[in-house]
Amino acid sequence: MALPTLRSLRSALPGVELWCLGPWVGTLLESEPGIARRLVTPGSVGARLAQARRLRQAHVDLALILPNSFETALAGWLSGARWRVGYGEGRGALLTHALRADTDPVHQVAGYLRLLAPLGLETRLTLPTLAIDPARAVEARRLLGEADLPPGDARVGLQLGAALGPAKLWPSERIAALATRLEARGVRSVLLGSPQAQGLADAVRAAAPGPIRSLVGRDHPALMAALFSELDALVAADSGPAHVAAAVGVPVVTLFGPTDPRLTAPGGPRQQALWHQPVCSPCFLGQCPIDHRCLRGLEVAEVEAAVLTALAGRR
Repeated sequence: MALPTLRSLRSALPGVELWCLGPWVGTLLESEPGIARRLVTPGSVGARLAQARRLRQAHVDLALILPNSFETALAGWLSGARWRVGYGEGRGALLTHALRADTDPVHQVAGYLRLLAPLGLETRLTLPTLAIDPARAVEARRLLGEADLPPGDARVGLQLGAALGPAKLWPSERIAALATRLEARGVRSVLLGSPQAQGLADAVRAAAPGPIRSLVGRDHPALMAALFSELDALVAADSGPAHVAAAVGVPVVTLFGPTDPRLTAPGGPRQQALWHQPVCSPCFLGQCPIDHRCLRGLEVAEVEAAVLTALAGRR
């Protein structure tokens, strides 16, 4: 969702030396042109302070701080950047230009682009796109072949996990039921996710009456875009992978519960956001304190119908 902002900045200031800092810049942005340096966020506090010192020595002119966390604003302040632009929300003292968030829901793509307004730069609200590295595409095809997902068959990924917490996750027994119903229609499905999603994958497979394919723990961030591009559709929680799949042109059925699709739904004509909004949603909580009614309100038949709609325009 940051890509339109990154590209608008690069277009408006063609002579800029652009550095990107974050946990995924060395993987998802490996094929993005015009980035002088990709700095991966270190894990330890000491390493992050050392990185901030190196940034200070580089005499950074502008720190465009996209995440709303206090930690990222502090990193911008420690870098010594002359201009530090971001949303205030309790961290205005660390910024030179602290913007106020809109009172009405604004999609995150548009929210990021607003950060360029204090600089007087023209922006373009476009859909995020990602290029596929040819070598990654070869690796993705090999992996799908090993999982009994040959080209030519309808292939659907079932992405497990989300950063916020378990409140974003559809119940495992419903994921199992969806995979079973798709298989009965001749649609091959596969579980996807990081090694941290292995427990959820085990629960899904235990709830299924038959075997379910899984690549959980075998795909990785650098391979994600290429792997998704080989699928015909993806079912995912409101998460980063949903946006990666949309950015490579794959239709995504995104299941929303505690978060708001008006803010973070993948954009594009073939994208579908399913949301049954109870009175308590959006709560943005990582753990549901009651009965998880937001996501339990999404029935298997409804998600299956959305997947079949996505497959109707299959490439």
